[in-house]
Amino acid sequence: MPQRNWLITGANSGFGRLMTEQLLARGDQVACTVRDPASMTELKARHGDHLLVHRLDLTDFTAIRPAVDAAFAALGRIDVVVSNAGYGLLGAAEEATDDQVIHQLQTNLTGSIQLIRSALPYLRRQHGGRILQLSTVGGQAAFPGGSMYHAGKWGIEGFVDAVAQEVAVFGIGCTLVEPGGARTNFRYVNSRVGPKIDAYDASPSRHVNRMLEEGTAVAIGDPAKMVAHMIASVDQNPAPRRLALGSDAYTVMHKQLSERLAALEAQRDLAFSTDG
Repeated sequence: MPQRNWLITGANSGFGRLMTEQLLARGDQVACTVRDPASMTELKARHGDHLLVHRLDLTDFTAIRPAVDAAFAALGRIDVVVSNAGYGLLGAAEEATDDQVIHQLQTNLTGSIQLIRSALPYLRRQHGGRILQLSTVGGQAAFPGGSMYHAGKWGIEGFVDAVAQEVAVFGIGCTLVEPGGARTNFRYVNSRVGPKIDAYDASPSRHVNRMLEEGTAVAIGDPAKMVAHMIASVDQNPAPRRLALGSDAYTVMHKQLSERLAALEAQRDLAFSTDG
């Protein structure tokens, strides 16, 4: 298992924190970005120069490229770029405020796009590297109450799918990581909702509000195991385009993808009939 240099966004909690800890424990070097560097004080004290901490808020687009430049300057070469930072904006689409919608897409979509774009010149010049984009089961399947979160994740999946085809010639691999529910702080700490509209009490979107308010549902996914598989995926060649993690992710994505394929096949004659 070769030692590698990593760049990880959102390393203060959840998958990002666990990945950082596992990588440092095996001797890799990590340059991480967080909004509050103080959240990494204990880990920095334990691992010293193996951990580089940069302050970055992905909604500050002007700060993304300088942060990436600093990470590559410090480590010389970065083998894996992990676009992990993000959060959930849940509830019915109409209930979210305009500011919430903008902030969600700036963080989960545009910020991730700009991070990858900033890293590509370095990966291209070093003739290789790997990009791991944290997505979700919600990047392939859709649920009521998740419309704004899906907008960002389906968007970043399309972006990475296209980029993977653009940069394979340079030896750069891209993997979309699609976990199901995991026992991190994403659901009950990092998720946000908009102000309720009474009419949506009759909508299935309200299930998400009830789940967050009750705070009792426990996800089946073991985040440490999921992170270990994310790390191990970097050893696969070629890079897996997608990495489904969790029986719930596999089951839901299989069902919705099968339904979409069946609906498409039912329209075959119609589609072909419009050719000139």
